[in-house]
Amino acid sequence: MNLRATAASLITGVMQRGESLAFTLPVAAESLPPRDRALLQEICYGTMRWYDFLGGLVDQLIRRPLKPRDWDIYALCMVGAYQLHFTRVPDHAAIKETVDACRTLKKHWATKFVNGVLRQYQRLNKDLVANLSPAQQAAHPDWLFERILQDWPAAAADIFAANNDKPPMVLRINLRHHTRDEYLRLLQEAGIEGLACQFAADGIRLVSPCDVQLLPGFEAGWVSVQDEAPQLAAGLLDAQPGERILDACAAPGGKTCHIIERCPALSEIVALDLDASRSEKVRDNLARLQLEAHIVVGDACQPEQWWDQQFFDRILIDAPCTASGVIRRHPESKQKRQPEDIESIATTQLRMLSALWPCLAPGGTLIYATCSIFPRENEQVIDAFLADHTDATHHPIALDCGDSRPFGVQLLPIKNGHDGFYYAKLTKNAN
Repeated sequence: MNLRATAASLITGVMQRGESLAFTLPVAAESLPPRDRALLQEICYGTMRWYDFLGGLVDQLIRRPLKPRDWDIYALCMVGAYQLHFTRVPDHAAIKETVDACRTLKKHWATKFVNGVLRQYQRLNKDLVANLSPAQQAAHPDWLFERILQDWPAAAADIFAANNDKPPMVLRINLRHHTRDEYLRLLQEAGIEGLACQFAADGIRLVSPCDVQLLPGFEAGWVSVQDEAPQLAAGLLDAQPGERILDACAAPGGKTCHIIERCPALSEIVALDLDASRSEKVRDNLARLQLEAHIVVGDACQPEQWWDQQFFDRILIDAPCTASGVIRRHPESKQKRQPEDIESIATTQLRMLSALWPCLAPGGTLIYATCSIFPRENEQVIDAFLADHTDATHHPIALDCGDSRPFGVQLLPIKNGHDGFYYAKLTKNAN
């Protein structure tokens, strides 16, 4: 199948049926040689990353809207525009292959249409870009553009740039096998260039992403893939030998595994997640790293369904959120999320936090985390919780990164750096 046609079909699946590239792209790429897989990924993720920018260009060149059944041709126009604007694919090859994709999609009538759109783009691209709105130039939907400007006016330009950048590949070293310096030497011997993370003591950022199978000792559990920001969770939780730990919303298990790696002598760690299939990923990660945890499939908002009434000394809640801090890893989320989602999710977050609080032992510690940059999902949730729970105390978090907020600390996404993340620390009064 024509690679551009495949890309257009995958993007149509995202936009018309709510599919996720993380699931559909690997299946579509299975039969392709490695070089074509890389190009397919580049085109799909790049087009979704710059969707609003490309849509703004293409819309100026289409006189009449296409019929709903021909949305794949619209996607194909954006795929072509992405190649012309952002890639090193020669213009003549990008246009030819994109036009040929119409035949693969069995829409021969569209060859002249797509060719005309892309040829016009070649001639008019500077004028087309100049006509875009500020939100389109930033490649963000209007509501998201305005919300980021509202919440982070001084940092908005940097957030937009980070959201549109390719995410770095970051590793977490399993200290039970090697120190970070030792593993950096192993990477160098394997011809892989890596740099020690600035804030995560166990983290290494690769200069260029690579297949995990090329990483020394990956299958033996020497290393895991995890961004620098979520790597901070285990240190903030600071689990101690003999303690009972709850990792709520644990899938796919990166934080659970990191907690055990840092403190193998726990009494027990419970990895809780609502989704049974995602819980299997926790099991797989534990198996690869040769670690053990008690996996529970259950609703964090309804602990009466799974809690055994034995207190947890420490609880980590990686709460569901809009994932606005990891847009660069899931660029289609810019199109899937809607402004009303923020309020709805914040309500669920507060309910979850309140439901799990009784499970925490007196004197215990709770770390609340999200991969969101919106205060409504973060510090405002903690503020509302503290107003209703007089037995809870907030503790400022001292990190070398992020912005200290009235409650907690906010990490914003950084180009060639960590993702966007939020942390808050609470303790339950001993009495």
